[in-house]
Amino acid sequence: MGLFDSLKKQQQNRSETFTFAALPADLSELKALPEAKLDSPYKTAALAVAALCHFEQDESAVHEMLDFLKGPDSLSNLEKQFLRDRLSGKAYKSFSFFAGATPDNGYLPQHPYQITVSANPYSFDAENWATLYVTSGGADSPRPIKMRKKPSTGQWFLNELQCLGDIRLPKAEDPWA
Repeated sequence: MGLFDSLKKQQQNRSETFTFAALPADLSELKALPEAKLDSPYKTAALAVAALCHFEQDESAVHEMLDFLKGPDSLSNLEKQFLRDRLSGKAYKSFSFFAGATPDNGYLPQHPYQITVSANPYSFDAENWATLYVTSGGADSPRPIKMRKKPSTGQWFLNELQCLGDIRLPKAEDPWA
C-alpha cells in the first residue's frame, strides 16, 4: 500500500466539526481565523460555507473571501453568476449547513456557529483532490464541496461549490407548510 492509499484510508468516513464565534464578514476576518492556514480540506470547506453567509450583505466581500480560498485561481464570471443565481433572496441556504438550522426556525443556527464537514469512502479517490460533504438542515442528503491540494505548499484550496442546490423553504416562506 502506497502513501496515497494509506492517507486515503485514514480519511474515509471521517468528520470534523468547526466552531465559529462569529462568521467572517470580509477577507481580513476570514484570514484571522485559525482555519485560514488551509492545511486540511475540512478547514477549507468549513470556511467556504462560512464566507457564503454574508452574500446578501456584501457580495464583493464574499467574492474576495472565496478568491482567497481558491488559491492560485479566482472566481470566474460564470462562478459569480452561479452564486448570484443560487443565493440571491435565499440567505437562509448558507446558514442551513450550521447546527440547529432547520426550516421550522427559518434556518437560524445555534450560536456559536458549528459546522460539520465529512468524508465518505470516495472523498479522496484522486491524489491532491478531495470531495467533502456538508449537511443542510433543509436537505435529505449531504452536499459536496470539492477541493484541490497544492503540493508545493500543502494547502487545500476550494475548487467547486457543489453544495448550493435548492433546499426546503423556511416554514414562514412555504405556502404549503
